[in-house]
Amino acid sequence: MANIFSLSGKVIIVTGGTGILGNSFVNGIVEAGGAVGILGRNKELAEERAELINSKGGKAIALVADVLKADDLMIAKNKILDAFGRIDGLVNGAGGNMPQGVLQPEEDIFSMNLEGMKKVMEVNLWGTLYPTQIFGEAIAKTGKGSIVNISSMNSKRAITKVLGYNMGKAAVDCYTQWFAVELANRYGDTIRMNALAPGFFLTEQNRNLLTLPEGGYTERGNKVIRNTPFKRFGHPDELIGALVWLLSDASAFVTGSMICVDGGFSIFGGV
Repeated sequence: MANIFSLSGKVIIVTGGTGILGNSFVNGIVEAGGAVGILGRNKELAEERAELINSKGGKAIALVADVLKADDLMIAKNKILDAFGRIDGLVNGAGGNMPQGVLQPEEDIFSMNLEGMKKVMEVNLWGTLYPTQIFGEAIAKTGKGSIVNISSMNSKRAITKVLGYNMGKAAVDCYTQWFAVELANRYGDTIRMNALAPGFFLTEQNRNLLTLPEGGYTERGNKVIRNTPFKRFGHPDELIGALVWLLSDASAFVTGSMICVDGGFSIFGGV
């Protein structure tokens, strides 16, 4: 029986590929047999990760681009097509939060940094749409493929402080469902779009909010742990199984879905 979870022969782009979660996405795709385009703004890190994969017998290429700049993405698309001749999948991993998108409890809710909130929302939503428009066109020409967006627990529940991130990820969920239907209307079952919704994983963007420099958790970090039935943060590699499934033929009848990998956070009522 053929391994329907294999990504052998598939070429997949990971935006945000120079981040912590992006690194796990990239390595998981390679381990499943796929060739990967590591897309990010950090040229040195993207090249370093690609070189390491290639030195071990895998197939990877560094793609330097800002996901909000269509011209950058067009150059990246041409580069990966020149290298591999096709694109079979896309992981929209770019996004996250930034300090200007955080509202502290002591701050006036009617004087919040709206431009900061808007910027965070834009990078999460439009940083998903732009790559889909550009790389998705190439996937359509390949004839079959899978697009995986990165959602969040913030999209379904009110998580304090990070309004821009909440709105951005909620919009990504709406987009995932809408675009999945439109893809099906035009391409049948050949091109799918789903979302992976991580729970709380420690990244460079949230580490200061959740952990203390001397070790242990902040008050916010402790709240997350209390509301996660597994009573711990996730490890980036624990996202790989669900991601590979969504990219592979094993999920051939799955589209418009949001797969939660969250240690039970999304279902726990706190009691």
